[in-house]
Amino acid sequence: MRSLKKIVTAAFLLLTFAGVAQGQPKKVIADKISGIVGDKIILYSDIRNSLADIVRQGGQVPENAECMLMEQAIISKMLMLQAQKDSLPVTDEEVEADLDNRIRTYINQFGSQEALEEVAGKTIYQIKDDARESVKEQKLAQAMQRKIVDNVRITPIEVKAYFEKIPKDSLPFYETELEIGQIVLYPKASRDLEQYIAGEMNNYKKQIETKITDFCRLAKQVSEDPGSKDRCGQYQINRTEKTWDPIFLSTAFRMKEGEISSPVKSKFGFHIIQMVQRNGDDAIVRHILRIPPVTEEEINQAKGKLDTIRSKIIAGTLGFNEAATKYSDDEAAKYTGPFITNREGSPFVTIDMLDKEMVAMLAKMKVGEFSQPTPFESEQGKKGVRIVFLKSKSEPHRMNLKDDYSKISTFALEEKKSQTLDKWIKNKLPTYYVMIDPGTAEECPQLKKFDGETKAF
Repeated sequence: MRSLKKIVTAAFLLLTFAGVAQGQPKKVIADKISGIVGDKIILYSDIRNSLADIVRQGGQVPENAECMLMEQAIISKMLMLQAQKDSLPVTDEEVEADLDNRIRTYINQFGSQEALEEVAGKTIYQIKDDARESVKEQKLAQAMQRKIVDNVRITPIEVKAYFEKIPKDSLPFYETELEIGQIVLYPKASRDLEQYIAGEMNNYKKQIETKITDFCRLAKQVSEDPGSKDRCGQYQINRTEKTWDPIFLSTAFRMKEGEISSPVKSKFGFHIIQMVQRNGDDAIVRHILRIPPVTEEEINQAKGKLDTIRSKIIAGTLGFNEAATKYSDDEAAKYTGPFITNREGSPFVTIDMLDKEMVAMLAKMKVGEFSQPTPFESEQGKKGVRIVFLKSKSEPHRMNLKDDYSKISTFALEEKKSQTLDKWIKNKLPTYYVMIDPGTAEECPQLKKFDGETKAF
């Protein structure tokens, strides 16, 4: 049985920002009502625009995608209506924060606010207004889903029973997976080098202000931020975003449009910042980043500090997690712990997810060992030193209870949650008025599950 949890989650993602899609000329569609749940309608344009968005983003569209999305939409509307009946709390502030986050995501995808507005054929405010009700409905449905399944638990007996139901020839094959922790230090450059870079940044500012050059050209020539230099150093930022350095944010939001800051030092290096456009807590800025170079002397000092930390860990006087929280300059270690995770947040990673330097290091290590302090360079080109802990390493194998209990337990729990949600839907369905367009009902056999409560119109 298809996981209803996955169905509903996908619906929340795919039906988001239909207003953006509707602004694109290639997506103009003669609209109609495909279904009704209670007093809520499901538009055919919503389904088609969601499919177009999947294609635009490079996703794969299954043959029965329209039917799947229709099923998702019906379930989502039911959850939302029940959340309203149960008075589940979703505040206007939560909705606005969600809208702002999604707008920023779209701006990053299209490159700028202007590009997004051009593609959508609407202003940012119109896009948000068009999407506001949809986003609130989605958040209500999410809240209801959490209420239904959050207390579902799984026992070892259920995990074993779940595993034994899987046909032996269908058991997945897993490549080598590793649990890897690291403690990272990023040495600071000498004061003399910092002053030299700050002086260069002041010179850049004078060149721009005297029109010897312009900000865009200079950013492309000298900025050491690979994520923005090719687009003139430009970013869309929000005052409340915690991913930005607080000094960078506070400096930017003190400036007027067109103003260029004096050199400011953040955890990444030295910046000069130009305020391009500001609208409340949202702004478009440009920046030039220079990173003061770290010499061999600073690298060796960091190696010495990490060697002392490593000795304490091996001696048992300092725990690895505790050491990472206390000493690591890796931001992720402060919040999610020192272990590298995959996209799903699991600490079990494969070799292809690691940088080449770490792969070479791990080839010489045994499970349970801690590496010597080793210099490396981050993806952003920042020089650092790290010690690596190889906690576990699995051999290539078929799924089994001994090696993969944690994964199997997660799968079993998801299935149990899906069954719980499925049961809830089946019990609640008779209490809702559901109608489906005859053409849609004929084309989508999976909608027969609503027979008895569903009416065609």
